[in-house]
Amino acid sequence: MSLFLASGLLDAIVRNWALISIFATLLVLVVVPLLILNKYVKICLNILRDTEPPLLMRQFGFSPMDGEDKDFFAPDGVRLRATLYEADPDAGPPKGLILFAPEFKSSRGTAARYCRPLWQAGYDILSFDFRGQGDAASEEGYQPRQWASDREVGDLMAAIALAENYLRKRGRPIEIGLFGISRGACACLLAAEKSSSVKAVITDGAFSSDCTLEHFLKRWANIFARVRIIADSHPPEFWRFLRWWVFLKAEHKFHCKFPSVRKALMRMTPRPILFIHGGRDSYIPVDQSRLLYAQSAQPRYLWIVPGAKHNQSVVVEPEAYALHTVDFFNRYLGGENGRDNLYSGDLLGEIARSERAFHHISAGQEDADADVDEAVESLVS
Repeated sequence: MSLFLASGLLDAIVRNWALISIFATLLVLVVVPLLILNKYVKICLNILRDTEPPLLMRQFGFSPMDGEDKDFFAPDGVRLRATLYEADPDAGPPKGLILFAPEFKSSRGTAARYCRPLWQAGYDILSFDFRGQGDAASEEGYQPRQWASDREVGDLMAAIALAENYLRKRGRPIEIGLFGISRGACACLLAAEKSSSVKAVITDGAFSSDCTLEHFLKRWANIFARVRIIADSHPPEFWRFLRWWVFLKAEHKFHCKFPSVRKALMRMTPRPILFIHGGRDSYIPVDQSRLLYAQSAQPRYLWIVPGAKHNQSVVVEPEAYALHTVDFFNRYLGGENGRDNLYSGDLLGEIARSERAFHHISAGQEDADADVDEAVESLVS
Protein backbone atom coordinates (compact mmCIF):
# COMPACT_ATOMS: atom_id res chain seq x y z
CA MET A 1 0.00 0.00 0.00
CA SER A 2 2.78 2.38 0.94
CA LEU A 3 4.57 1.57 -2.31
CA PHE A 4 1.42 2.41 -4.24
CA LEU A 5 1.08 5.76 -2.45
CA ALA A 6 4.72 6.61 -3.05
CA SER A 7 4.35 5.79 -6.73
CA GLY A 8 1.23 7.96 -6.96
CA LEU A 9 2.97 10.88 -5.20
CA LEU A 10 5.96 10.65 -7.54
CA ASP A 11 3.65 10.57 -10.53
CA ALA A 12 1.81 13.67 -9.24
CA ILE A 13 5.11 15.50 -8.81
CA VAL A 14 6.25 14.62 -12.32
CA ARG A 15 2.95 15.74 -13.89
CA ASN A 16 2.88 19.01 -11.88
CA TRP A 17 6.56 19.86 -11.81
CA ALA A 18 6.00 23.37 -13.20
CA LEU A 19 3.47 24.29 -10.51
CA ILE A 20 5.67 22.84 -7.80
CA SER A 21 8.67 24.79 -9.13
CA ILE A 22 6.67 28.04 -8.99
CA PHE A 23 5.57 27.28 -5.44
CA ALA A 24 9.12 26.46 -4.36
CA THR A 25 10.42 29.65 -5.96
CA LEU A 26 7.81 31.74 -4.14
CA LEU A 27 8.76 30.01 -0.91
CA VAL A 28 12.42 30.91 -1.37
CA LEU A 29 11.82 34.47 -2.62
CA VAL A 30 8.97 35.50 -0.31
CA VAL A 31 8.41 33.27 2.70
CA VAL A 32 12.05 32.76 3.69
CA PRO A 33 12.92 36.51 3.53
CA LEU A 34 9.79 37.30 5.55
CA LEU A 35 10.80 34.81 8.21
CA ILE A 36 14.29 36.31 8.35
CA LEU A 37 12.90 39.84 8.53
CA ASN A 38 10.47 38.86 11.27
CA LYS A 39 13.31 37.47 13.36
CA TYR A 40 15.44 40.58 12.89
CA VAL A 41 12.48 42.85 13.71
CA LYS A 42 11.94 41.06 17.02
CA ILE A 43 15.63 41.42 17.83
CA CYS A 44 15.63 45.10 16.93
CA LEU A 45 12.58 45.80 19.05
CA ASN A 46 14.30 44.12 21.99
CA ILE A 47 17.36 46.31 21.40
CA LEU A 48 15.19 49.43 21.33
CA ARG A 49 13.32 48.30 24.42
CA ASP A 50 16.09 47.07 26.67
CA THR A 51 19.58 48.07 25.57
CA GLU A 52 21.41 50.54 27.78
CA PRO A 53 24.95 51.87 27.38
CA PRO A 54 27.16 49.13 28.87
CA LEU A 55 29.68 51.77 29.91
CA LEU A 56 27.18 54.34 31.12
CA MET A 57 29.26 56.53 33.38
CA ARG A 58 27.48 58.54 36.04
CA GLN A 59 28.93 62.01 36.33
CA PHE A 60 30.47 62.24 39.79
CA GLY A 61 33.45 64.15 41.12
CA PHE A 62 32.31 67.68 40.29
CA SER A 63 31.02 70.52 42.40
CA PRO A 64 27.35 71.45 41.93
CA MET A 65 26.33 74.94 40.90
CA ASP A 66 23.69 77.07 42.59
CA GLY A 67 20.80 78.20 40.43
CA GLU A 68 17.11 79.03 40.37
CA ASP A 69 14.71 76.14 39.83
CA LYS A 70 11.79 76.61 37.45
CA ASP A 71 8.85 74.37 36.59
CA PHE A 72 7.50 74.41 33.06
CA PHE A 73 5.37 72.14 30.90
CA ALA A 74 5.88 70.06 27.78
CA PRO A 75 3.40 70.48 24.89
CA ASP A 76 1.39 67.50 26.16
CA GLY A 77 1.20 68.87 29.71
CA VAL A 78 3.93 66.82 31.42
CA ARG A 79 5.60 68.89 34.15
CA LEU A 80 9.32 69.40 33.66
CA ARG A 81 11.90 71.13 35.81
CA ALA A 82 14.78 73.41 34.87
CA THR A 83 17.51 75.27 36.70
CA LEU A 84 18.79 78.66 35.56
CA TYR A 85 22.40 79.48 36.34
CA GLU A 86 22.79 83.19 35.65
CA ALA A 87 26.21 84.07 34.28
CA ASP A 88 29.10 84.67 36.66
CA PRO A 89 28.85 88.39 37.51
CA ASP A 90 32.65 88.65 37.51
CA ALA A 91 32.59 87.96 33.74
CA GLY A 92 30.71 91.17 32.94
CA PRO A 93 27.44 91.44 31.00
CA PRO A 94 25.98 88.11 29.87
CA LYS A 95 27.18 87.00 26.44
CA GLY A 96 24.22 84.75 25.70
CA LEU A 97 22.14 81.85 26.94
CA ILE A 98 23.03 78.19 26.51
CA LEU A 99 20.41 75.48 26.95
CA PHE A 100 21.91 72.22 28.26
CA ALA A 101 20.31 68.82 27.53
CA PRO A 102 21.67 66.01 29.74
CA GLU A 103 22.30 62.42 28.74
CA PHE A 104 19.93 59.50 29.30
CA LYS A 105 19.35 58.66 32.99
CA SER A 106 21.07 61.86 34.04
CA SER A 107 19.72 65.12 35.42
CA ARG A 108 19.99 68.85 34.96
CA GLY A 109 22.61 69.12 37.71
CA THR A 110 25.27 67.59 35.45
CA ALA A 111 25.43 70.90 33.62
CA ALA A 112 28.02 71.80 36.24
CA ARG A 113 30.34 69.14 34.81
CA TYR A 114 30.14 70.38 31.22
CA CYS A 115 29.13 74.02 31.42
CA ARG A 116 31.02 75.58 34.33
CA PRO A 117 33.66 77.12 32.01
CA LEU A 118 30.85 78.60 29.91
CA TRP A 119 29.21 80.04 33.03
CA GLN A 120 32.55 81.51 34.11
CA ALA A 121 32.98 82.97 30.63
CA GLY A 122 29.75 84.97 30.96
CA TYR A 123 26.97 82.71 29.66
CA ASP A 124 23.64 82.04 31.32
CA ILE A 125 23.09 78.29 31.55
CA LEU A 126 19.59 76.81 31.48
CA SER A 127 19.59 73.08 32.23
CA PHE A 128 16.50 70.90 32.50
CA ASP A 129 15.26 67.38 33.21
CA PHE A 130 13.61 65.38 30.44
CA ARG A 131 10.40 63.59 31.43
CA GLY A 132 11.05 60.60 33.62
CA GLN A 133 14.45 61.94 34.69
CA GLY A 134 15.61 63.95 37.68
CA ASP A 135 12.74 65.93 39.21
CA ALA A 136 10.57 65.97 36.09
CA ALA A 137 7.25 64.14 36.09
CA SER A 138 6.76 60.91 34.20
CA GLU A 139 4.26 60.24 31.44
CA GLU A 140 1.92 57.36 32.13
CA GLY A 141 2.48 54.59 29.61
CA TYR A 142 5.72 56.04 28.24
CA GLN A 143 9.12 54.58 29.12
CA PRO A 144 12.10 56.84 28.36
CA ARG A 145 14.85 55.09 26.46
CA GLN A 146 18.32 56.00 25.29
CA TRP A 147 16.90 56.64 21.81
CA ALA A 148 15.63 60.20 21.31
CA SER A 149 11.90 60.11 20.61
CA ASP A 150 9.35 62.79 19.76
CA ARG A 151 8.75 63.13 23.53
CA GLU A 152 12.29 64.31 24.24
CA VAL A 153 12.13 66.65 21.25
CA GLY A 154 8.87 68.09 22.61
CA ASP A 155 10.46 68.54 26.04
CA LEU A 156 13.40 70.38 24.51
CA MET A 157 11.13 72.59 22.41
CA ALA A 158 9.33 73.58 25.63
CA ALA A 159 12.70 74.38 27.23
CA ILE A 160 13.59 76.51 24.20
CA ALA A 161 10.32 78.43 24.66
CA LEU A 162 11.24 78.96 28.33
CA ALA A 163 14.66 80.29 27.32
CA GLU A 164 13.13 82.56 24.68
CA ASN A 165 10.70 84.00 27.23
CA TYR A 166 13.55 84.64 29.67
CA LEU A 167 15.53 86.56 27.03
CA ARG A 168 12.46 88.45 25.82
CA LYS A 169 11.60 89.72 29.30
CA ARG A 170 15.11 91.12 29.65
CA GLY A 171 15.14 92.78 26.27
CA ARG A 172 17.98 90.61 25.01
CA PRO A 173 18.30 89.07 21.52
CA ILE A 174 16.33 85.86 21.14
CA GLU A 175 19.39 83.78 20.37
CA ILE A 176 20.14 80.46 22.04
CA GLY A 177 22.99 77.98 22.04
CA LEU A 178 22.22 74.27 22.48
CA PHE A 179 24.61 71.89 24.24
CA GLY A 180 23.62 68.22 24.49
CA ILE A 181 25.16 64.97 25.67
CA SER A 182 24.41 61.61 23.95
CA ARG A 183 20.60 61.31 23.76
CA GLY A 184 20.38 64.96 24.78
CA ALA A 185 22.67 65.78 21.84
CA CYS A 186 20.32 63.94 19.48
CA ALA A 187 17.36 65.90 20.84
CA CYS A 188 19.31 69.15 20.33
CA LEU A 189 19.88 68.44 16.64
CA LEU A 190 16.26 67.40 16.13
CA ALA A 191 14.97 70.53 17.90
CA ALA A 192 17.42 72.84 16.14
CA GLU A 193 15.79 71.97 12.84
CA LYS A 194 12.49 73.30 14.19
CA SER A 195 13.70 76.47 15.97
CA SER A 196 15.11 79.57 14.30
CA SER A 197 16.22 80.99 17.65
CA VAL A 198 18.93 78.31 17.93
CA LYS A 199 22.10 79.91 16.61
CA ALA A 200 24.76 77.30 17.42
CA VAL A 201 24.90 73.70 18.67
CA ILE A 202 27.49 71.58 20.48
CA THR A 203 26.94 67.83 20.68
CA ASP A 204 28.93 65.24 22.62
CA GLY A 205 28.39 61.59 21.65
CA ALA A 206 25.57 62.27 19.18
CA PHE A 207 24.13 59.58 16.94
CA SER A 208 21.23 58.88 14.60
CA SER A 209 18.96 56.15 15.96
CA ASP A 210 18.39 54.49 12.58
CA CYS A 211 22.07 54.12 11.68
CA THR A 212 23.08 53.21 15.23
CA LEU A 213 20.48 50.47 15.43
CA GLU A 214 21.73 49.12 12.10
CA HIS A 215 25.28 49.16 13.47
CA PHE A 216 24.24 47.12 16.51
CA LEU A 217 22.38 44.61 14.41
CA LYS A 218 25.25 44.13 11.95
CA ARG A 219 27.66 43.73 14.84
CA TRP A 220 25.54 41.07 16.50
CA ALA A 221 24.05 39.44 13.40
CA ASN A 222 26.41 36.45 13.57
CA ILE A 223 25.22 35.80 17.11
CA PHE A 224 21.52 35.96 16.23
CA ALA A 225 21.67 34.20 12.86
CA ARG A 226 21.90 30.43 13.01
CA VAL A 227 23.13 30.21 9.43
CA ARG A 228 26.36 32.22 9.15
CA ILE A 229 26.24 32.55 5.36
CA ILE A 230 22.81 34.21 5.59
CA ALA A 231 24.04 36.81 8.09
CA ASP A 232 27.02 37.66 5.90
CA SER A 233 25.12 37.95 2.61
CA HIS A 234 22.47 40.56 3.30
CA PRO A 235 22.68 43.36 0.70
CA PRO A 236 22.63 47.06 1.75
CA GLU A 237 19.00 47.31 0.63
CA PHE A 238 18.06 44.69 3.22
CA TRP A 239 19.46 46.79 6.07
CA ARG A 240 17.81 49.99 4.82
CA PHE A 241 14.45 48.28 4.51
CA LEU A 242 14.90 46.61 7.91
CA ARG A 243 15.60 49.81 9.81
CA TRP A 244 12.60 51.50 8.15
CA TRP A 245 10.34 48.56 9.04
CA VAL A 246 11.66 48.32 12.61
CA PHE A 247 10.97 51.95 13.42
CA LEU A 248 7.53 51.68 11.84
CA LYS A 249 6.80 48.75 14.17
CA ALA A 250 8.41 50.56 17.13
CA GLU A 251 6.14 53.57 16.69
CA HIS A 252 3.13 51.29 17.05
CA LYS A 253 4.52 49.21 19.91
CA PHE A 254 6.02 52.00 22.04
CA HIS A 255 3.47 54.72 21.15
CA CYS A 256 6.11 57.25 20.12
CA LYS A 257 8.24 58.15 17.13
CA PHE A 258 12.01 57.94 16.77
CA PRO A 259 12.96 60.66 14.27
CA SER A 260 16.17 60.37 12.27
CA VAL A 261 18.86 62.85 13.31
CA ARG A 262 20.64 62.22 10.03
CA LYS A 263 17.60 63.28 8.00
CA ALA A 264 16.96 66.28 10.26
CA LEU A 265 20.47 67.56 9.57
CA MET A 266 19.89 67.26 5.83
CA ARG A 267 16.78 69.45 6.16
CA MET A 268 18.19 71.91 8.68
CA THR A 269 18.84 75.54 7.88
CA PRO A 270 22.66 75.84 8.05
CA ARG A 271 24.06 76.86 11.41
CA PRO A 272 27.35 76.23 13.25
CA ILE A 273 27.66 72.78 14.84
CA LEU A 274 30.53 71.29 16.82
CA PHE A 275 30.52 67.48 17.11
CA ILE A 276 32.57 66.02 19.99
CA HIS A 277 33.13 62.28 20.27
CA GLY A 278 35.33 59.97 22.30
CA GLY A 279 37.90 58.15 20.20
CA ARG A 280 37.51 54.97 22.30
CA ASP A 281 33.73 55.03 22.47
CA SER A 282 32.84 51.34 22.35
CA TYR A 283 29.10 51.96 22.58
CA ILE A 284 28.39 54.67 19.99
CA PRO A 285 31.12 54.36 17.35
CA VAL A 286 32.92 57.53 16.40
CA ASP A 287 31.76 56.94 12.83
CA GLN A 288 28.30 57.99 13.99
CA SER A 289 29.52 61.55 14.65
CA ARG A 290 31.48 61.45 11.41
CA LEU A 291 28.25 60.57 9.64
CA LEU A 292 26.36 63.47 11.21
CA TYR A 293 29.26 65.80 10.52
CA ALA A 294 29.14 64.85 6.84
CA GLN A 295 25.39 65.45 6.67
CA SER A 296 25.76 68.96 8.12
CA ALA A 297 26.28 72.20 6.27
CA GLN A 298 29.17 74.55 6.94
CA PRO A 299 30.30 75.81 9.37
CA ARG A 300 30.75 72.39 10.93
CA TYR A 301 33.47 71.01 13.18
CA LEU A 302 34.47 67.59 14.45
CA TRP A 303 36.65 67.04 17.50
CA ILE A 304 37.55 63.42 18.26
CA VAL A 305 39.10 63.00 21.72
CA PRO A 306 41.68 60.19 21.78
CA GLY A 307 41.35 57.83 24.72
CA ALA A 308 37.85 58.97 25.71
CA LYS A 309 34.96 56.53 26.08
CA HIS A 310 31.27 57.34 25.76
CA ASN A 311 30.48 60.74 27.31
CA GLN A 312 33.94 60.88 28.93
CA SER A 313 35.70 63.45 26.74
CA VAL A 314 35.21 66.12 29.42
CA VAL A 315 36.98 63.84 31.94
CA VAL A 316 39.88 62.85 29.67
CA GLU A 317 40.58 66.35 28.29
CA PRO A 318 39.00 68.86 30.72
CA GLU A 319 41.12 71.86 29.71
CA ALA A 320 40.78 71.26 25.98
CA TYR A 321 37.06 70.60 26.47
CA ALA A 322 36.65 73.98 28.16
CA LEU A 323 38.68 75.68 25.42
CA HIS A 324 36.62 74.18 22.59
CA THR A 325 33.21 74.80 24.12
CA VAL A 326 33.94 78.36 25.23
CA ASP A 327 35.67 79.40 22.01
CA PHE A 328 32.93 77.86 19.86
CA PHE A 329 30.11 79.70 21.63
CA ASN A 330 32.20 82.89 21.85
CA ARG A 331 32.54 82.78 18.07
CA TYR A 332 29.01 81.78 17.09
CA LEU A 333 26.80 82.98 19.95
CA GLY A 334 28.76 85.66 21.77
CA GLY A 335 29.87 87.35 18.54
CA GLU A 336 33.56 87.37 19.42
CA ASN A 337 35.99 86.74 16.58
CA GLY A 338 39.40 87.51 18.02
CA ARG A 339 42.52 86.15 16.39
CA ASP A 340 43.22 83.87 19.37
CA ASN A 341 39.81 82.19 19.16
CA LEU A 342 40.16 78.56 18.15
CA TYR A 343 37.21 78.88 15.77
CA SER A 344 38.30 82.14 14.17
CA GLY A 345 39.09 82.01 10.45
CA ASP A 346 41.30 79.05 9.53
CA LEU A 347 42.97 78.81 12.91
CA LEU A 348 41.87 75.19 13.30
CA GLY A 349 43.44 74.31 9.98
CA GLU A 350 46.67 76.07 10.91
CA ILE A 351 46.83 74.22 14.23
CA ALA A 352 46.12 70.90 12.55
CA ARG A 353 48.95 71.47 10.10
CA SER A 354 51.49 72.82 12.57
CA GLU A 355 50.79 70.83 15.74
CA ARG A 356 50.15 67.12 15.44
CA ALA A 357 48.67 67.18 18.93
CA PHE A 358 45.58 68.68 17.35
CA HIS A 359 45.38 66.25 14.42
CA HIS A 360 41.99 65.03 15.64
CA ILE A 361 40.38 68.41 14.91
CA SER A 362 38.73 68.80 11.52
CA ALA A 363 37.03 71.96 10.33
CA GLY A 364 35.90 71.33 6.80
CA GLN A 365 39.39 70.47 5.62
CA GLU A 366 39.63 68.39 2.48
CA ASP A 367 41.54 65.52 4.06
CA ALA A 368 39.08 65.25 6.93
CA ASP A 369 36.11 65.36 4.59
CA ALA A 370 37.61 62.57 2.49
CA ASP A 371 37.84 60.31 5.55
CA VAL A 372 34.32 61.26 6.61
CA ASP A 373 32.86 60.64 3.16
CA GLU A 374 34.31 57.12 3.21
CA ALA A 375 32.73 56.46 6.62
CA VAL A 376 29.40 57.88 5.50
CA GLU A 377 29.30 55.70 2.41
CA SER A 378 29.67 52.58 4.54
CA LEU A 379 27.09 53.70 7.09
CA VAL A 380 24.36 55.06 4.85
CA SER A 381 24.58 52.39 2.16
